[in-house]
Amino acid sequence: MDKRYKTLSVVEQVRLRKQAIEEVLAHPEWTLPQAIRHLKKTMRLTTAEMAHFAGVGTRTLQDIEQERSEGTVQTMNRVLGILGLKLTVGPKHPAPPEDGQGV
Repeated sequence: MDKRYKTLSVVEQVRLRKQAIEEVLAHPEWTLPQAIRHLKKTMRLTTAEMAHFAGVGTRTLQDIEQERSEGTVQTMNRVLGILGLKLTVGPKHPAPPEDGQGV
């Protein structure tokens, strides 16, 4: 937990994690570096702490956050995996309803 913040109870930590997940999922337009920065800030983690939890190097995470590197799919899944998320591929736009109604 980032020392700039007061220590949080486990319940508060879980609440922050859920909030972080909901906010990232609500913003599919964010780039991966933006999502990682948001997750880190919302969960009140330092870059070193997040890198440690994800099992990646601090420098690797810094490079991704600062957009000097895109990171590998494996690295991104490790970082996102600390919250139970993973990088996936899907359609850019949702498919229209099959009944012909709607959009």
